Amino acid sequence: MSNLAAPTSLRFEHRTDAGPVLGIGTATPRLSWQIPTADAGYTQAAYEVEISTGTAQVYTVQSPDQILVPWPGDPLKSRESASVRVRVRGNEDWSEWSEPAVVEAGLLSVDDWTARFVSPRDNAYGSPAPLVAGAGELPADIVKARLYATAHGVYLPELNGERVGDDELAPGWTAYQQRLRYQTYDVTGLVRSGENRLEFLVGNGWYRGRLGFHGKNSLYGDRVAVLAQLEVTTADGQVHTFASDDTWTSRESAITADDLYDGQRTDLRRTPGEATPVDVLDADLSLLVAPDGPPVRITDVVPAVEISTSPSGKTLVDFGQNVVGRIRLKVRGGAEGDEVVLRHAEVLENGELGVRPLRTAKATDSYVLAGPDEVTLDSPLTFHGFRYAEVTGVNDLQLADLEAVVIGSDLRRSGWFESSHELLNRFHENVVWGMRGNFVDVPTDCPQRDERLGWTGDIQVFSPTASFLFDTAGFLTNWLADLAAEQQKDGSVPFVVPDVLKHTGPATAAWGDAATIVPWVIYERTGDAALLARQLPSMRAWVDKMAELAGDNLLWSGGFQFGDWLDPTAPPDNPFRAKADPDVLATAHLARSAEVVAKAAEVVGDADLAREYADLAARVRQAFAAEYTTEGGRVLSDAATNYALALQWALLPTEAQRKRAADRLADLVRTAGFRISTGFVGTPLMADALADSGHPALAYRLLLETGCPSWLYAVTMGATTVWERWDSMLPDGSINPGQMTSFNHYALGAVADWMHRRVAGLAAGDPGYRTIVVRPLYTSHLTSASAKHLTPYGEAAVSWTRSGGQVRLSVTVPVGSRAQVDVPSESAPVEVGHGTHEWTAADPAAETPALPAGASIRQLMDHEPSWNTIVAAAKETEIVTDDAELAARLERYLDQPAGQLVEAISPRGFSPSAEALQAKLDAVLDTN
Repeated sequence: MSNLAAPTSLRFEHRTDAGPVLGIGTATPRLSWQIPTADAGYTQAAYEVEISTGTAQVYTVQSPDQILVPWPGDPLKSRESASVRVRVRGNEDWSEWSEPAVVEAGLLSVDDWTARFVSPRDNAYGSPAPLVAGAGELPADIVKARLYATAHGVYLPELNGERVGDDELAPGWTAYQQRLRYQTYDVTGLVRSGENRLEFLVGNGWYRGRLGFHGKNSLYGDRVAVLAQLEVTTADGQVHTFASDDTWTSRESAITADDLYDGQRTDLRRTPGEATPVDVLDADLSLLVAPDGPPVRITDVVPAVEISTSPSGKTLVDFGQNVVGRIRLKVRGGAEGDEVVLRHAEVLENGELGVRPLRTAKATDSYVLAGPDEVTLDSPLTFHGFRYAEVTGVNDLQLADLEAVVIGSDLRRSGWFESSHELLNRFHENVVWGMRGNFVDVPTDCPQRDERLGWTGDIQVFSPTASFLFDTAGFLTNWLADLAAEQQKDGSVPFVVPDVLKHTGPATAAWGDAATIVPWVIYERTGDAALLARQLPSMRAWVDKMAELAGDNLLWSGGFQFGDWLDPTAPPDNPFRAKADPDVLATAHLARSAEVVAKAAEVVGDADLAREYADLAARVRQAFAAEYTTEGGRVLSDAATNYALALQWALLPTEAQRKRAADRLADLVRTAGFRISTGFVGTPLMADALADSGHPALAYRLLLETGCPSWLYAVTMGATTVWERWDSMLPDGSINPGQMTSFNHYALGAVADWMHRRVAGLAAGDPGYRTIVVRPLYTSHLTSASAKHLTPYGEAAVSWTRSGGQVRLSVTVPVGSRAQVDVPSESAPVEVGHGTHEWTAADPAAETPALPAGASIRQLMDHEPSWNTIVAAAKETEIVTDDAELAARLERYLDQPAGQLVEAISPRGFSPSAEALQAKLDAVLDTN
């Protein structure tokens, strides 16, 4: 009997809705499904799709594909709903049918809209948040009701006094002048026969609130507005509509001020004011688009863990986790007119709220009480990044009275990692929390200060990590549409998307490369070739702009570059002054992005275009090598980032150059004391560059270092998210003096992608994980590691443990995928199909090799037990203060015999402690 199960997890496009998929923005949504179980050796040969739109029609397709397959039926009409089932066949029998999944088209044509944008009169920025409302008569026997809505601003809708949906800050943030999302809500359970009343609380949000560095508001317009269309279908099939128009009215709410940066002020003594007429705006409804990804929702609630008193007598609340959202607070017993104030911050400094990193953002919510009755205070028109809050105006504050309401785009969690190293596990959780806090409808740099912008460089380096941890396909597909919409005619990509800075600077490498890298990452992780086809004009335009700037010699030099932003040696207020030469970095990115465009063109079937850009990439690589590298493998500026770029992006033409460049990179890591020396651009590449070029042990030393700067330093300082700077908090607990000092920035957490792929060993081979590559990098530092990812085909997992001289490896492959597995006992990768597979083999990391006789100082540094002993002795004798200082002193002596280490760092006779250190060194060398 066949073990072929009915398909499950039927999806439309990249939507991850738990129930019916409402308001989809295409008439021909692509389909995906998973197969829970099948017989060994199963390969899908065909599938059938049953589409019911009143009557059922079955479509049979001979294909092994099950991810993003074309819609086989007639295009859906606006508002049309279809029930869809799928079944599959291998070589013999058909499976059972899947459970039906429902998809419903949104309003696919501008002609479908009868509603008009309505705006309160006399409601400038700084006025109380308006309540915009309308009422209409509806018949009995309603069987279906849909509300289509959006706003200029952010909105919370109610129908007949009941909250509609659970979206937060809808409609979210897009390039409003080119694209404005609308939402579709099922309100069948809220409508009634007779009069129905719709009311929208409207906040300034991104549309009219403060945005950017200069304190400006109303960047998109100076009037908030609502667009609403309620459509109901009765049992006889008739459709009745009432929509926003000039009969609607507006009242002032109790919210007297709202801003995303500054917070919300609410006066609970106020009742809604007198209704006044609205103005109908002449807005362009052709800009309306349906969402590609999930909305912002409340995704978690975090309780307060401690209430304390600061040195100055302030009441402070600690939630134990740096989060993004707002605080709900229960108060009771206050008098009318009493004011409760909540100030938010990510850290404490000298025991007080650390607000300097917020710059001009006030991050303050305040409430004027109406009396002594218990009330729950909430501020739904704003959000903050915080772990701590300062509370004033509340007597007898209790932990149970407070909770942090966490908001973010409601992305499906798709990736997990765990190891035997607790600091590494905490770091990974910090990466997850940092992503959650910065994916609030747009991938932002930070969630707390007067910025919170969609910086292109940040998501360019972080997109591989993001796409493992969460299902980001719909979210980033939407963002890329904004990027293409805001791209300049000459191909330049804005620094931020949506572009509220109005592209104030020139085209910039690494940041502009988001146009090519992010769609390619989505393709690699989901197999979405249609996205590549959609974005290819944008991708080409960016590469063409880079090539234009590079000129005939194909070297992009001169002009402003962000460069290896925030490398640890850059001055606090000049973060672009990194070690890595920006011209080297810029030309390297031209080569890389040209190669990506060539690959994308090949995927979409344009062979001529693929050849054109492959040739460009080859010529840039040749120019790079001629201008920036030596025959001995040195790369201009001798910086770790530029070596990592050259190694990972095949910019060194000969094997000898690659070997010498890799060895030089390794020496730079050694002489930095195994601390990180790169910024935003180089950091994601360092571990791969070391591991792939023959220095895997150094990759682990770099990953697991705890001194500053390092990935784990922040963890040792109590961080619960990834920081903007390696030293956002200094070792003495003070805040870095730089103007940019966020404690929630995901970019430097991009190494988590390497943790998934190489520490645990789980990576995508073919696009969409049709082939999985399992290639763990075993180390004596860990006794176990594991990763799990919800691929488009289903759950894939890898785990390994080291014990008793053996390593045990377990691999789970979903139906529809295959895996190429590196097994320590095998000379070539082992290919396996779906199911769980296990191996036991000799542990390649079981023994630490002895320090060889006649070892060099370099070999001594690589022999971790011996090096740690020498470092401890050097610190004890006070010749150096830490291992980084010792390592730096040895930069010119790595090839010298290990026995000459003391002479190298402190000639005998110069330091009275040198003799003691020499004795310790001699003992170490004798022991080995």
